[in-house]
Amino acid sequence: MSGQGSGGNVIAAICSFFIPGLGQLVQGRILAALAFFIIATGSYTLSLTVILIFMWPIGAIAHIWSIISAAKYRAID
Repeated sequence: MSGQGSGGNVIAAICSFFIPGLGQLVQGRILAALAFFIIATGSYTLSLTVILIFMWPIGAIAHIWSIISAAKYRAID
């Protein structure tokens, strides 16, 4: 990937919009991709239960953070 704002980062951000962590996976950041996916989807899944309905904001924050992280990523040369 080039730098921040490059076409690759835009594609990665769009990927993360649909599936949290997919943009990081496209960029080759496997651990970040797993972390964002597990936190966001886990929180969304737990919020489907009546007992843990308050978990959806955590999932939403992780999802938005995933999109921003993919868009602002700059590889160290």
